[in-house]
Amino acid sequence: MKLIIDIGNTKTKLALISEKKIISKKILDKCSFKLVKDFVSDTEITSSIISSVKDFDNDVTYISNYYNSIILTHTTNIPINNLYKTPKTLGNDRIALVVGANFLYPKQDVIIIDAGTCITIDFLNKSAEYLGGRISPGIDMRFKSLNTFTDKLPLNKLKKNTKFYGNDTLSAINSGVQRGVLSELNQIISEYSDQNPNLIVVLCGGDALYLQNELKRPIFVNQNLVLVGLNEILDYNE
Repeated sequence: MKLIIDIGNTKTKLALISEKKIISKKILDKCSFKLVKDFVSDTEITSSIISSVKDFDNDVTYISNYYNSIILTHTTNIPINNLYKTPKTLGNDRIALVVGANFLYPKQDVIIIDAGTCITIDFLNKSAEYLGGRISPGIDMRFKSLNTFTDKLPLNKLKKNTKFYGNDTLSAINSGVQRGVLSELNQIISEYSDQNPNLIVVLCGGDALYLQNELKRPIFVNQNLVLVGLNEILDYNE
């Protein structure tokens, strides 16, 4: 059994994978050795990989040593051609997302939208070449920035339904943030589609459930894409 650990900005995802199938999964608010050990229980771990967008603390270092984990970095061998000009600055989560998309949609032009703390958009072409993408603030970050950098605008949060225009301050903020994000994503998808007519759009991240019903183009939602990608990287390096 393989142990996959994905440490994000706000959550940590754990998975046990066998023969490319997720057998068990858990989401943690904090990654600690005890929580990982409890998740693994008495399962025999044959190999492991850790990806983190944050610096390692003592617990994570201990976990990596205990399970003899591969640590994903920009020097780790991956089964795609990374054309990013500064691979050292490319987030591990984005690497894993692209590798996962390459496994699930081989020889396809794919755009991956990860709508979490930040909104990252990454493009992989049919030749398994990662070309790069975009980074912008996520929905919650946009709400917080309006509240933080003004004196009187209140802190708002995601609403399921958003008016085209607001008729009070709260609805105006919701319309500006949420409709703004939708306009941004629809435009990006449209531009990529013009260049790649058979484009596949994959959506993941904490705000994926909201966005999947609002975006104009048919999309695939896969909340396990990072875990799938990390497993492929682990297989590739064994």
